[in-house]
Amino acid sequence: MGMLVKGRWHDEWYDIKSSGGEFIRPDAQFRHWVTSDGLSGPTGDGGFLAESGRYHLFVSLACPWAHRTLIFRVLKQLESCIGYTVVDPIMLDKGWEFSEVSKNSPEEGLDYLFQLYTLVDAEYSGRVTVPVLWDKQQRTIVNNESSEIIRMLNSSFPSSRDTWDYYPALLRKIIDRVNQRVYHTINNGVYRAGFATEQSAYEKAFDELFGTMSWLEELLSQQRYLAGDQITEADWRLFTTLIRFDAVYYGHFKTNLKRIEDYHYLSNYLRDLYQQPGIAETVNFDHIKRHYFSSHTMINPTQIVPKGPELDFMRPHDREDY
Repeated sequence: MGMLVKGRWHDEWYDIKSSGGEFIRPDAQFRHWVTSDGLSGPTGDGGFLAESGRYHLFVSLACPWAHRTLIFRVLKQLESCIGYTVVDPIMLDKGWEFSEVSKNSPEEGLDYLFQLYTLVDAEYSGRVTVPVLWDKQQRTIVNNESSEIIRMLNSSFPSSRDTWDYYPALLRKIIDRVNQRVYHTINNGVYRAGFATEQSAYEKAFDELFGTMSWLEELLSQQRYLAGDQITEADWRLFTTLIRFDAVYYGHFKTNLKRIEDYHYLSNYLRDLYQQPGIAETVNFDHIKRHYFSSHTMINPTQIVPKGPELDFMRPHDREDY
């Protein structure tokens, strides 16, 4: 993993030492919005009108942040409206890479994702991340912040308004409150534990992670989903971490107090989400396991990918009872 510095690629890990051994995730830099009228959204500039065929996603099937956008593309029935390109699962000294089989891109001649960033800004400095929402008309990056992309997919495109609203006005305060805790302690919390280089930083992240897991277990003993009796954005943001937890984070990131399978309500809830129409097809455990165990050589220098565990998310669940 590396980064661009004034448009030049540097094979450089996160500067965790300067933050006392604690992993701090940098903010995404491209924050424009696709809107139904082409006017500016909450951040960034306008000029990005929601139109079928105009936008394209660059994603990794391994990445939980990118996974969110693929889920919303399916949920909102935008498959014919927005195409996507998948990067290779293993990310090494040149960052996210395109192999011959993954070069179905609207931009020709790309071997690495960082080249897409420098097409937009030849002097770009920062991390090169997925997902990327690309505007084929303006040949620019609209947004590379997953939480904002899924909100655009939820409501900006005409066809998306004919489907379920995953960020309804009446539940937004609850959703935002849940999102904030889940992001810090679970979505990013597994990385804070896994990338920590000091015992105290690791233990802080570990304790916060499993404190929130216990809170979620209690919450889900009383209601079917995180905001009540309907699925919302909050559930899908949590889902992409939970689905990777037992296969990767439990061992690779040393978050090994409990597996998701050890929680009655969380494990049933996870199967409920996995079994929603179209969701299982967005999950690729081959990419997930190969990415984490082969890319993070500072954690797993042998790059050996575990054969297990056996996971069955199609087993019956009991969530209809809540």
